[in-house]
Amino acid sequence: MDPLSEVLSLLRPHTYTCGGFDKGGPFSVRFPQYEGVKCYAVVSGAQWLEVEGAPVPVHLHAGDCFLLPRGRPFRLASDLGVPSVDASVFRGGDTRNGEIRIINGGGDCFTVGGHFLLAGSYADILFGLLPPIVHLRSEVDRAAMRWSLEWLMQELRYPQPGSVLIAQQLAYSMLVQALRLHVSKRSEENVGWLFALCDDQLGRALHALHEDPSHPWTLQELAHLAGMSRSNFAQKFRHKVGRPAMEYLIHWRMLKAADMLATTSNPVGEIAQSIGYESESAFSAAFKRVLGYSPRQYARNQKM
Repeated sequence: MDPLSEVLSLLRPHTYTCGGFDKGGPFSVRFPQYEGVKCYAVVSGAQWLEVEGAPVPVHLHAGDCFLLPRGRPFRLASDLGVPSVDASVFRGGDTRNGEIRIINGGGDCFTVGGHFLLAGSYADILFGLLPPIVHLRSEVDRAAMRWSLEWLMQELRYPQPGSVLIAQQLAYSMLVQALRLHVSKRSEENVGWLFALCDDQLGRALHALHEDPSHPWTLQELAHLAGMSRSNFAQKFRHKVGRPAMEYLIHWRMLKAADMLATTSNPVGEIAQSIGYESESAFSAAFKRVLGYSPRQYARNQKM
């Protein structure tokens, strides 16, 4: 399994909602702080997106997709000068059940997408260094999103048996596709785990770490895989990923262990060995340092 698929599988959305907003103008709708990540696309019309802490608002047009990975309050508006109204005051649809919420009678701007709560404890691996707004707007981006977007719109507007489940899966596919499109915009200025994954040099090291986390990796060995000197590799890895390579390896091992503790009944010693620890006590100490609980406490909490 490739690293992006593997991380997404461990950080799998344990709760996710999908739906749409059909807005009539003039409108300005304020959304509160939230957990997780939101991914939406504009089906028709245009609107402004303003996210707390983002340097400038973004003007969205039909076909654009936007990803909000930080959980910050935001608003959608036909015009930034329109006074904001809290989203909770509008009725006429429940996005938790794959329905469409009508705002001011609808008809001017239609947006669909999903909200995802991640089960893993280290969602920052994936989203931590992303900007407050990921805006996908090129023709290539729109073409890549068009199939899932049109199908999702169809399922929401004309529901049939099973539409909620199909719509949820389509919204999740949109999230994965948006992440893939975002990392395709390669640049030396782009930092974060996703961009490191697509870097020709760092990508080889990350693939190796994910493929065999139990291997006793050394910085020199990883640098060799990347075709770099030890010092250059260490510096580039820390810059791109946001933490040193050996620290990343420990966090990835603990994430794998946490998933096994939550989903299997394997003994702690067996899990420790599977991720490269010969000593159960050394594994337990590392696990508690990273996650704040002993392995057995974590397992009990997850299965309550």
